[in-house]
Amino acid sequence: MARIVAVTNQKGGVGKTTTCVNLAASLAATKRRVLLVDMDPQGNATMGSGLDKNELQVSGFDVLTRRQEAADVCTQAPDSGFDVLAANGDLTAAEVELMNEIGREHRLRLALKPITEQYDFILIDCPPALNLLTVNALAAADSVLIPMQCEYYALEGLAALMGTIEQIQETVNPELKIEGLLRTMYDPRNSLTLDVSRQLSDYFGDRVYSAVIPRNVRLAEAPSYGMPALRYDRSSKGAISYLALAGEMVRRNGSEQSQDAVAV
Repeated sequence: MARIVAVTNQKGGVGKTTTCVNLAASLAATKRRVLLVDMDPQGNATMGSGLDKNELQVSGFDVLTRRQEAADVCTQAPDSGFDVLAANGDLTAAEVELMNEIGREHRLRLALKPITEQYDFILIDCPPALNLLTVNALAAADSVLIPMQCEYYALEGLAALMGTIEQIQETVNPELKIEGLLRTMYDPRNSLTLDVSRQLSDYFGDRVYSAVIPRNVRLAEAPSYGMPALRYDRSSKGAISYLALAGEMVRRNGSEQSQDAVAV
């Protein structure tokens, strides 16, 4: 059964969508079955995966509003080895349509349930805001992956996000856990970067991934070509870093599953 991971941070510009697309491609490169769910009306993860959000016949809107089954909407990212539940601006309409519906926060969880056996990982790209779409993602997820820059404003945003996660645990998803914290746009020459990185490690311990994502031109260029960095330039530092993250994520989840088996 798939491990469902919501990739989120209420602060924008931290590499959230970049992480979703490139982690999906890197996990697929390790022979894992991966689905990327775009829950952001901007549709950047959709475009970055090589799909044109303006030409979608069906999308996440149809899934959330129960017009279509998720299995019928998912499509394969071109030449990248993972599937995409694509999105565009219609998602905003879905949020409005669901506003007065009972159980609206569980629509995504119920929609994904029939297809979880088909994947090893389901990654959800969340909007950079706490809205009904984000709540749906967190209600559906087993865990949260938090990309963040190593700067002081990011620490303030992290505190707010942790409060949000606690609220979700208390109300709609008591099983939600922290998958890990990912340091993005990392520059080891910057003393502030090192200082904040050290604070993160002191507070979150091994929940902070050893893999870090550097500032990388090729990584920044790849979305404009509608492809992950691994396909655009697999030898780039950005692509290599996301492969390292995928490997670390697979090892962690393998270890946790083994511990669960022993406990049982």
